Amino acid sequence: MAILSDKDLKKLIQDKNAIYCEEKELDLDLQLGPSSFDLRLGYEFGVLNTRKLELIDAQDMSSYEDYITKETHRPDEGVVIHPGEFILGSTLEHINVPDELVARVEGRSSYGRLGIIVHATAGFVDPGFEGDITLEIQNLGNAPVKIYPEDRVCQLVFETMTSKAEKPYGDKEDTKYMGQTGATGSKLNKEKR
Repeated sequence: MAILSDKDLKKLIQDKNAIYCEEKELDLDLQLGPSSFDLRLGYEFGVLNTRKLELIDAQDMSSYEDYITKETHRPDEGVVIHPGEFILGSTLEHINVPDELVARVEGRSSYGRLGIIVHATAGFVDPGFEGDITLEIQNLGNAPVKIYPEDRVCQLVFETMTSKAEKPYGDKEDTKYMGQTGATGSKLNKEKR
């Protein structure tokens, strides 16, 4: 497997619409790096009201769905993430991964140095996936940190596979997140067991 260079990323974006944004135009000069593309934070957030929640049961997600609320924040107001807090966010950009590539979401070191991680575990994007990337944002630091929609909070890296996927993400029967928009909560309840 090989990581795509800036030249290849630019071609992928222009020819295959692999990264696009309807709300705010892409800025290739600012967002395109030597081997990655910076993604901006979207406006929607999912916040779990843990004060009212006894627990999250992975086999009965009804309580989870009752206590996660959607919030929208403007770029000028931002959102504060307190130490230990976990919220869902999403990318402003939409992703369209070709069947012969995979993508990985990586944090940006400038945010990591503040204690902010943007994906707890779900940094892998399957071939054939299309939609917004839901970010699992957590503050590992000791101080509250305010982050702002439209800021570049993470980066996307594309890699080649040994061959084109036989069954891309959208062609599988059990896809739960295809076409997702905004901060999408867990759909563990829709998973085959």
